[in-house]
Amino acid sequence: MGRMQQVYLGVDIGGSSGRVVGGTFDGSIISLEEVHRFANSGVQVGPYLMWDTPRQWSDVKDGLRAAVTKYKDSIVSVGVDTWGVDFGLLGANDQLLSMPMHYRDPYLEGILEHAFSIRSKEEIFAETGLQFMRINSLFQLLALKREKSPVLDVAEHFLMIPDIFNWLLTGEKVNEQTNATTTQFYNPKTGNWAPGVLEAFDLPTHFLGPITAAGTSLGKVRSSVGDDIGNGNINVVLPGTHDTASAVMAVPSTEQVTDSPTSCYISSGTWSLMGAEVANPIVNPECMEMNFTNEGGVGGTTRLLKNIVGLWLVQDCRRSWQRDGKDYSWNQLVEMAAAAEPLRSVIDPDSDAFVAPSHMPDAISEFCQQSGQPVPESPGQIIRTALESLALRYEMVLGMLEKLTGSTIELIHIVGGGTQNKLLCQLTADACGRRVLAGPVEATAIGNIMMQLVAEGAVSSIQEAREIIANSFPLDAYEPTGAVDWSDAIGTFRSLLSAP
Repeated sequence: MGRMQQVYLGVDIGGSSGRVVGGTFDGSIISLEEVHRFANSGVQVGPYLMWDTPRQWSDVKDGLRAAVTKYKDSIVSVGVDTWGVDFGLLGANDQLLSMPMHYRDPYLEGILEHAFSIRSKEEIFAETGLQFMRINSLFQLLALKREKSPVLDVAEHFLMIPDIFNWLLTGEKVNEQTNATTTQFYNPKTGNWAPGVLEAFDLPTHFLGPITAAGTSLGKVRSSVGDDIGNGNINVVLPGTHDTASAVMAVPSTEQVTDSPTSCYISSGTWSLMGAEVANPIVNPECMEMNFTNEGGVGGTTRLLKNIVGLWLVQDCRRSWQRDGKDYSWNQLVEMAAAAEPLRSVIDPDSDAFVAPSHMPDAISEFCQQSGQPVPESPGQIIRTALESLALRYEMVLGMLEKLTGSTIELIHIVGGGTQNKLLCQLTADACGRRVLAGPVEATAIGNIMMQLVAEGAVSSIQEAREIIANSFPLDAYEPTGAVDWSDAIGTFRSLLSAP
């Protein structure tokens, strides 16, 4: 047997699970293999919902150990991506001062109103170009201050979740750029922190580290980690550490990035992130009114996008029914929805009613009843209502995107786990009246690993990486069928919305 192919490891941690994936590249095709998977969730610690960082770190090391056992010394590098906005703080002695707060914790209730009483939306947006969500790091820091948390007084280093893992792996304390852009104290025009935003709220700025670009190598794992996992020769490379940045890296687009995109993307999972990759940020009052965001992309691009609730609606319905003793598979739910009457009722998927309801199917039924629409009478109708409402949301956001960029979007790329929901892909094509190209499924892990290949020089550019992705993974095309007239549903949907 000849020498094993070189292997690149992607550590991809999401809100409900994490995994370690091995990627091999033969010069033309990239192949992925899952090495280790672990559960992840918030933990209730007294009154607060927090992330269990020590547990996550132990799980990551288990995964790296499994990868070393499998691939031995063929491993070149590892990259870590996670969700955005959440962070931890280190003290002067490099101690993690507290487990990181979870973005779904109720401590953030009312924080936006509190913030805007101190500084106007317009002033914050002009400096940051970021969509206003109470989960953004700025408002989390402000909530800690409101709670009189002592950690702010002794914090020396602000590290976002993937930055924490990079520090644990290497000892290096850096803030990777794509994730820093989700804080709401980063200026997309200067490409650096916006300390004035923090100062306006009397929040510290000294704990911000150097902003570091995706594709940077942080060096080898520290010796204690090498001893622990059985290989000290692994480089740690920054991918787009924000999972959406890595997912967008994996969009198999042949289009050059300009300020006039002809295609857009939906990174489809628990959340739907819908937007276009543009060359420069768009920071103007119209962008703020539409509540769009300018986040950093790999290679210095801007991800002009909107955060939309995604398959959370379906996931939480399934959980509620499981608690009721009805265990439907994903396929069963989609089949029942496909058989249900089209466009019977619609909901606003981004309504606060669906953020954390005690019983999601009941919350959807109540929304329909309160808005004077037929109440869904079966699980199939409930799921159909949720999926059609997501497609209607995409149709609306597509129009906003065209208005902001002044260009006509002809093609919608869908990447991520949501591509497996063929009904949602078809509904998206129908509602938007656009061609949809779905795939790859494992977009985040693929984007993470491909960025390492670019950083190591195995692939020459991000554009070449995308061509390799298009050749390596199956893509499914969906054309609008025109079978159902969506115009009335579009009107009803827009009348229900509480926010743009």
